[in-house]
Amino acid sequence: MDAVVVAEGPNAADDLRSLRQWLTDTEELRGRAHSKESPPPVGALGPVLDTLLVALAPGAAVTALATTLVAWLRNRRGDVRIKVTLKDGRSLELDAKRVSSLDSEALRRQMDEIVGVLSQQAGNDRAV
Repeated sequence: MDAVVVAEGPNAADDLRSLRQWLTDTEELRGRAHSKESPPPVGALGPVLDTLLVALAPGAAVTALATTLVAWLRNRRGDVRIKVTLKDGRSLELDAKRVSSLDSEALRRQMDEIVGVLSQQAGNDRAV
C-alpha cells in the first residue's frame, strides 16, 4: 500500500468507515482502499478500525484520492482531522474546519498541493 490514512478525534473509527465508503464509491479508487483493524480492547465487542491503506498509481487514482479526501472533509461537521502518510515518510494533514472555509482559489491550491505530494509517491513507486 502506498498511503496510510488515519483519523484523529473522538469518532476516528466512524470517520474512517465513512471515508472508506467515499473511497470505494469512487470508481478510480474501487479496490484500492482497505481497512486495517486492531484487536479489540479488553471488554470491547469487536476490532477497532484505526487505519485505511490506499494503493496509489500515477494518474487518475492520485487525483481521485485528493478529490475524494477534500470532498469528504468538506462534508464533515465538527473537529475532523486526517493524516495521510506515504511510504517514504512524508505526510500531510488535513482538517474539516480548514478545508470547509477555503474559497475556490484556496481550494484549488490545496488540491494542487495534495496531488503534488501524492503524485511524487506514485511516481517513485513506478521507478522502482
